[in-house]
Amino acid sequence: MYAITQSREPSAQAYGWAQPRARAGAVRPLTNEQTDAVLDFLSARPVHTIFMAGFIRDNGLESPLNRGTFYGYVNDREELEGVALIGHITLMETQSDDALRAFARLARNCQDTFLVMGEQERIAQFWRHYGSAGRQMRRACRELLFEQRWPLATNDTVEGLRQATLDDLELVVPVHAQMAEEESGVNPLLKDPEGFRERTARRIMKGRVWVLVEQGRLIFKADVVSDTPDCIYLEGVWVNPDERGQGHALRCLGQLETTLLQRTRAICLLVNEQNKKAQALYRKAGYRLRGSYDSIFI
Repeated sequence: MYAITQSREPSAQAYGWAQPRARAGAVRPLTNEQTDAVLDFLSARPVHTIFMAGFIRDNGLESPLNRGTFYGYVNDREELEGVALIGHITLMETQSDDALRAFARLARNCQDTFLVMGEQERIAQFWRHYGSAGRQMRRACRELLFEQRWPLATNDTVEGLRQATLDDLELVVPVHAQMAEEESGVNPLLKDPEGFRERTARRIMKGRVWVLVEQGRLIFKADVVSDTPDCIYLEGVWVNPDERGQGHALRCLGQLETTLLQRTRAICLLVNEQNKKAQALYRKAGYRLRGSYDSIFI
């Protein structure tokens, strides 16, 4: 999310900042009126900006559901050089060190940050500016970004694989919470039980959670976190421990990919660097490695 790229640079005119003229290195909160221009900026690297693009498409630039604020960074030529979401999850896409530095300094003032995530080669630079204010990392992990553009060729059909309904909420919530705790070290059902259940229910109601349930038991689960025409981001892929080793994951992923790739160009997901079994599964399913990410929990 941090690599310097050569891409289209919407001018400040497109953002409504040209009158009065934006000063050099200006950071501005973004508004819903700037949605199209911001999405155009992020579309230069759709796989790496899928998280922010997903938030914007789902909630708009201005929404409490983003659990943070979107900002833009404009250079002295009135060109957009960066977009950031600063809040509970802090993410950014920058085309200059100046933009990255400005966002890191701005993020210091956010007391609600839980996670800072970005591409490995730039997250260290971000942290030098961010951590210099005394902010401490509680936990850090490295994740690998995998991408899939062609569905796995398989003749196996999983008849029970479907979008979850609210009737499945009690099956999904504890699994989702367990996976979150394994990654972050914090159990969301202890920290924010009502909010966590509400967010999980909202995701289900949007048709973003896919499940395989047999005789009242959850066998497989996967969440579509971000859904755009360029890319879909999957998270929370899980197989019941009592059912592992039977091919459920490969069959369900293959069928899910076939469905999702009818409306998007790519599917991507992150896998913990230490999870060799999951990496082997995704490679077998046709995913290709696209980069390394660092996640820092504050």
